[in-house]
Amino acid sequence: MSPGNPLQDRRERPDLAPEDALRIILDGCSPLPTSDCSLAAGVGRVLAAPIISTVALPPFDNAAMDGFALGGTAAPLAAGAEIPLEGRQAAGDGPSCAQGGAWEIMTGARLPDGLDRVVPFERAELLEEPPRIRLLADVTARQNVRGAGSDVRPGETVLEAATVLAPRHLMLLAALGFARMPVIERPRVAILCTGKELIDDSSRTLATGQIRDANGPFLAACIPLAGAEMAYAQTVTDDSEAFCTALQRAQDARAHVVVSTGAVSMGRYDFVPETLERFGACIAFHKIAIRPGKPLLFARLPEGALFFGLPGNPMAAAVGWRFFVEPALRAMLRLPLERPRRLPLHAAFRKEAPLRFHLKSRVRPDAEDRVAVHILSGQESYRIRSIAQADAWTVIAAETDFLPAGAMVDVYGMSHLETSTAWGNAV
Repeated sequence: MSPGNPLQDRRERPDLAPEDALRIILDGCSPLPTSDCSLAAGVGRVLAAPIISTVALPPFDNAAMDGFALGGTAAPLAAGAEIPLEGRQAAGDGPSCAQGGAWEIMTGARLPDGLDRVVPFERAELLEEPPRIRLLADVTARQNVRGAGSDVRPGETVLEAATVLAPRHLMLLAALGFARMPVIERPRVAILCTGKELIDDSSRTLATGQIRDANGPFLAACIPLAGAEMAYAQTVTDDSEAFCTALQRAQDARAHVVVSTGAVSMGRYDFVPETLERFGACIAFHKIAIRPGKPLLFARLPEGALFFGLPGNPMAAAVGWRFFVEPALRAMLRLPLERPRRLPLHAAFRKEAPLRFHLKSRVRPDAEDRVAVHILSGQESYRIRSIAQADAWTVIAAETDFLPAGAMVDVYGMSHLETSTAWGNAV
């Protein structure tokens, strides 16, 4: 190749530091606009603005248990006192006005006006002729009462902007009467898996030289877990014209991000870099000083979509998605930069190359019941079984070649929005 050939230039260019690569990516990300979302569709959405309650929760004083509602002064009602039974109040009944007697009341029922405490059934004796109760214990003011606004007061901020909505948040919003909320639009992602050897129909019998596509289903499953949505997906053979057509379809589907797998190394059939240039894309970088995933390519397509060319080996694609695509999605969702957890290594680790390593790991208690990170065997980029056993990624800096047991390392969840019950939240 001639010295001025762009591909030759990329071969001679030193590998980009991963921190510099991420900075270039994030500089190219624009926050997405906001829209309204229904409560039913809220799980996984990112709040665009704080949620401020307009009501009190509970909305009225109510009984914390089944028993009898009573009134009184600041002084306790003494054990042995007998109080006439005046009425009955069930959950869902409207306001009632007490005249000074006791009211039988159910859990959650509104306290009749004038009453301010509840004695449970087991601490009162029901007497007849006339109907009345005898207290078996003292009853203080506000005892067994859930006060109006004791959970949420009107005007109080209950959820901050950038909250990733989970079922527990929807419980609160439903209780406060929010049917819709402002959220960031989901990034739209297109997936293009390249390779004439790939078979994406699981019912087909493999011919010699063929393999089943694992990257496509993996990335399709990662998209919603990362707060995004699928815009388009296609398996493309090793053909430049077919790849150009697929790129155009991804643009037509209004993808914010296009992710391809395969054909980005320096082999004879790695056609993606030259095809991107012919398509009119602007390539920002090609090759990062990481393992796995070194040949990762980043570009911008003519209509503005971000393009990530991930290597075809499954773990290289997984690392490219987790540590370079997901940060871009995070920026589009207006989320702050992700921070890793710092955890101790269970066993010593030696690194063979001056690259930043991304290691499939499990976080588990050690012999002293302290949380530690275990680096799994089978770290080669073609090995898939070990990622199914992992619940974390351990990241080791390029300049580090040896870490003893107990050394503190950066640990990330399997997804930027994923919480591991074993070791806490990595977000």
